[in-house]
Parts: sequence; structure tokens; C-alpha cells
Amino acid sequence: MTASNAVKLKPGDTIGILGGGQLGRMLAMAAARLGLRCQVFSPDPDSPAFDVVQNATCAEYADVEALELFANDVDVVTYEFENVPAATAMVLAARRPVLPAQKILETTQDRLIEKDFVSKLGIGTADYADVSSVATLRAAIERIGLPAVIKTRRFGYDGKGQAIIRAGDDLEQVWQDLGTKSAILEAFVTFEREISVIAARSASGEVECFDVTENEHRDHILKISRAPAAIPEELSAQARATAEKIATALDYVGVLAVELFVVPGNGAATVLVNEIAPRVHNSGHWTLDGASISQFEQHIRAIAGWPLGKPVRHGEVTMTNLIGDDILSYEQWLTVPGVTVHLYGKGTPRPGRKMGHVTEVTPPRKP
Repeated sequence: MTASNAVKLKPGDTIGILGGGQLGRMLAMAAARLGLRCQVFSPDPDSPAFDVVQNATCAEYADVEALELFANDVDVVTYEFENVPAATAMVLAARRPVLPAQKILETTQDRLIEKDFVSKLGIGTADYADVSSVATLRAAIERIGLPAVIKTRRFGYDGKGQAIIRAGDDLEQVWQDLGTKSAILEAFVTFEREISVIAARSASGEVECFDVTENEHRDHILKISRAPAAIPEELSAQARATAEKIATALDYVGVLAVELFVVPGNGAATVLVNEIAPRVHNSGHWTLDGASISQFEQHIRAIAGWPLGKPVRHGEVTMTNLIGDDILSYEQWLTVPGVTVHLYGKGTPRPGRKMGHVTEVTPPRKP
């Protein structure tokens, strides 16, 4: 097997997962239900995904010997986070299919390259500019205006590696605090709401989208997702079409998330793409209990070369993240009818750390 369209796993085959967090854990659990084995590769000995697989590799991503042994034990490789080092993906791709493909990582790991990619597809984004110094930051602000958001081009998540710049801010200090030589400045978007689309694409080009999800963030971390989003159907269709266009242009295999802003327009709202996540995504956790197939099973099916499922939502769904000390209240959720509790098996709660989530499904009312 050397190409994505040649991957055809059978029950009993093994999927290699790079990354041992909660997403890897839930991917492995979805694979097990389908009779597929998983082996997890992670440098963190406390990885919660290790708890649900028989075989795991605890080694650094730069450990070529460990990667080669890992590749020998699996039939296909996937990942639970997009910041897999390029060299790691190259070592593995020379030995086993890596899905989604390495070239997709190269696009989505860099915010500037990602924005250029989306813009070339004719899809709307916030206005943006490449920034590599205080001088180029000043020039970018001159063109884009303030307020604006400056972000590192790589390795940012949950609000890390970014800052809002307002009139009167010390640009020298802003640039120093960001601690990078490669950044992107984006116009501040005044949005009505934040939404996301979880889409799955098979190697044959089939695309299935879950219902559009509405998201609420607190301290830059996703707190609540609701499906379906409270937006008109024509706007939902626009969001789904955007995600399908991106997945097709990337020749994507697996599940990806497209985060979007709903922005007011002349007469009607429209959507702008904020970011692409080339993996299963926090805003898709509601699908575990709220849909006929979860994002995790859908991803496993796609990379295994199996048919995708048709997602059918079971009702109105609310997913609430348990962040930090929120986990201490897990028992009270266990008594709420219609609620399912998911705990990730992590250690001591820390501020901003996702420890679990709960899903509440309200079935549709009978006429």
C-alpha cells in the first residue's frame, strides 16, 4: 500500500495514531468497535490514549528507529493533531500510507499558507497580511486597520500564540511578546456567531458533512457546542459547501473541521473561513451521542477505505467541555436525564486543560 486509494483495511488490521490525547483515545475506541486495532505513538508517558490500546510506543517524534518499528506494526497511519513534525510524517510516509496526506499538513500547519490556499479557492476570509518584523507589522496595520489579531504562523491553539492589537498599543512590545519571526496579521472580524462544519471525505471523493455546529468560546477555549446552529438553512448550506470545496481541493482523506464566522452583510449574513483543522475536532464531540455515526468512526472508515456513514442527528444536541476544575463536578452530570459523560482519564486538572465533556440530547418532539 503506497497510495490513499490503495488502502483497504479488513477487521483485525492495525491503525497507527500519532498523538496520545483525548482525540487519539476516542479514535482508538471507535476503531475497536469496528474490529480494528490501534497502536498509539506519543512522547508523553501519561497519554490518555495509551489506556485504551494494547500496544503503544512512547518515544520522541524525532526518534527514527522508534518510528520505523511503529510503521512495521501498523497498516496505515493517521494523527490526532496537526503539528506532527514534517520529518516524522516523511519517515512514516516512506513506509506506510499516512492519511490525511503529508502535503495537507504542510498547508494547514502554517496559517499564512492556509489562508492563501483558502483565498485562491475564492472562499472568503478576514483580510490578512504576512508579518516578519515590527516594520512589516506597522505596514500591515496601515493597510488592514485596527483592531486586528496577530498570530504566530505555526503551533498556535486554544488562543495561544495570538494577541489582539488595539489603537495605542506598543507594537515593539506586541512583537516581542509574540516571540516569533513569522506571523500573520488578520483583520478583527465582528461576527454574529462562530460555527464549524465537520466533514468527512473518502479516497474515492465521497463527502459527508455533519450538521453545522454553533460554538461558544471562553478564554479562547471551546466551552459549548450546539447542533444544529441557529442559522438559516441557506447559510448552513453555504457553510457545508465551503467545507466540501476545501476537502476536495486538498484531496483529503479522513475527517476535517472548518471553523467559520457568520458575519452580517447587506441584506443577508455570510460566512468567512477562520481556520481549518485537518483532524477530528472538539466541536464535533457532540456526534458521539447525538448522531447515527460519530466523527471518530467516520474518520476511521475513511482512512480504512470503508464506506462513509450518512450522519443523522438524533435531536437538538449540546456539548459542554469540562475544563480544568469543571471535572470535579462530573458526578452531578451523571444524574441528569439525557446526558452522557465522557472523561478522558487525564491526571490533575489544570486551568485551560480539557478533562472531559458531557453531551445532552433532546429528541425531537413527536407531532
